[in-house]
Amino acid sequence: MAMAPQEIPIPSEPYLSNVAEGYERWARTYDRCPNPLLAREERYLLPLLGDVRKKRILDLACGTGRWLEKLAAQGSQLCMGVDCSAAMLGIAAGKRSAAGRLTHAYCEALPFASEAVELAICSFALGHFANLDTFAAEVSRVSKPGADLFLTDLHPEAYNNGWRVGFRDENDAVEIETHTRTADESLATFSSHGFSLVTTESLRLEAPEQIIFARAGRADRFASAAQVPAIIAFHFRRSQLSNEFWET
Repeated sequence: MAMAPQEIPIPSEPYLSNVAEGYERWARTYDRCPNPLLAREERYLLPLLGDVRKKRILDLACGTGRWLEKLAAQGSQLCMGVDCSAAMLGIAAGKRSAAGRLTHAYCEALPFASEAVELAICSFALGHFANLDTFAAEVSRVSKPGADLFLTDLHPEAYNNGWRVGFRDENDAVEIETHTRTADESLATFSSHGFSLVTTESLRLEAPEQIIFARAGRADRFASAAQVPAIIAFHFRRSQLSNEFWET
């Protein structure tokens, strides 16, 4: 989940919202505006997922079901989305490819069996977890040994350059509370819970995203935005050792 193109960066003095309130307000307009960060992430991540048709997949903090739609289009029949926002899930439930695949729950307390998941995605949500260690431990618990985990978020350098997670509605410019961490801090947390790093990438906006800026009437902002690392992306793989090993 990330800012729409007109919010790069979000205006000064926005209304600061907690995660629950922020996404409750954002849900009804979240899908309406093309988002360059989401577009860039999809171009990078889709080729890495491989054959998803027979994998048990979990979309963590699935929001309005964007990745559930992408996975269904790739032939996935075993994907499930979980999110703590009833409003975002309400939008997702209206999408044919996501309906029936949604669970209302916190990602820090997943209602799934241990070692059940073969591939997990968490898109633009890491900064919303106040306790990343608790989240990583829970993802580790539900991940099968050898499972792949793909994480993306707003890049720390983008945050340092004034980019924020937020939106504008009829009342306010809204910034959603975010806990910023360095890439090394995120890497250390997931490594401590049995995940090995496959690769990490810093992604910048490119020519295809320039079109989105232009259509939003923000063509003049693209050149400066493209100079900043926009997205941090991690690919982890769960250790082949069982969760019992890591809990001793």
